[in-house]
Amino acid sequence: MEIIARTPVTVAQPVLKDMQEILEFPAITTYLTKYVVRSSITGTVKKVAIRQGDKIKKGALLFVLKTREAAALQDSASVDQDLGFNGTINVFSPNDGNISTISHQGGDFVQEGDDLVLISDPGSLVFLLEAPFEMTGYVDRNKSCLLTLPDNTIINGKISGRLSEMNVQNQTVSYIVNADIPEPLPENLIASAVITKSTKKGAVVIPRKAMLGNETMNEFWVMKVINDSTAIKVPVSRGIETDNEIEITDPVFLPSDRLILTGNYGLPDTASIIIEK
Repeated sequence: MEIIARTPVTVAQPVLKDMQEILEFPAITTYLTKYVVRSSITGTVKKVAIRQGDKIKKGALLFVLKTREAAALQDSASVDQDLGFNGTINVFSPNDGNISTISHQGGDFVQEGDDLVLISDPGSLVFLLEAPFEMTGYVDRNKSCLLTLPDNTIINGKISGRLSEMNVQNQTVSYIVNADIPEPLPENLIASAVITKSTKKGAVVIPRKAMLGNETMNEFWVMKVINDSTAIKVPVSRGIETDNEIEITDPVFLPSDRLILTGNYGLPDTASIIIEK
C-alpha cells in the first residue's frame, strides 16, 4: 500500500479592504520667529540677568551695560559724584519668549550693534518636514500628517506651507507642519512624519506570510489550495504593501479562496498537503 506524504499547513483567506501606502520623513522642531536683542552702546557687560532656557515676559531685564566712557571715568577724581552719573544702560526684553542663546557674559566688551541674546517666540514652534525634491509631489497632495515623537507619542499635524529655499546639505524641501503639541518641546527634536502616498479602496489583501519569492525577489507567488489535499503554485503581482499585509493586483482572488499561510516554504507545484485546524 502506497502512503502519500503530506505537508501539514495552515491556510488564510484573502480579504477585501481599503489599503494605504505611506511615506515617512524626518520632521524637526524649530521656532519660526526669533528676536535678536543687540547692544545699543559700546562698552562692557556689567550684569547678565537671564539664563539660557529661561521663560521671560515682555519688559523683563536682560542685561545691564556700562558705557565705554563711564568705564574710563569711573576712577577719575574729576567726576562729580553728586551728578549721579554711572553710565549704565538697562536692556529689556521686547517680547515674551524663551531665551535660546546668550552671546555675552559679565565683563565682556561689546560694540554697538553686537548680538546680546536670541529670544524665541514659543507660539511659533513648528515641525519642519524634510522631503527629497522628487517626493514633493506626494507631500503637496496631503493637507495633514501623523507625527511620531521619540517617546512614541503620536500627534496630528497640519501641513501649512513650505519654505522657498532647499536645505543645501541634504537637498531636501522643508514643509511647515503645525501641531497641537501636548507639552513644550525642545528645538531640534527629530520626529517621524507619515503621509499617505496612495490609497486603494476594496483591495484584495493577503497576509505577508502567504507570499513567496525567488532569490532575486523579482518573481512572487502564493500556494493556493484547490482541494483539501493539493496546493498549486500561482504567480502574483503585488500592489500596496504594509508590514503585515500585501495587496494582490493579479490574479483576482475571491474571499472564499484558501492560501497557505504556514508550511508553504519549499512546496512544489501540486504539492500534497494536510490542512491543520
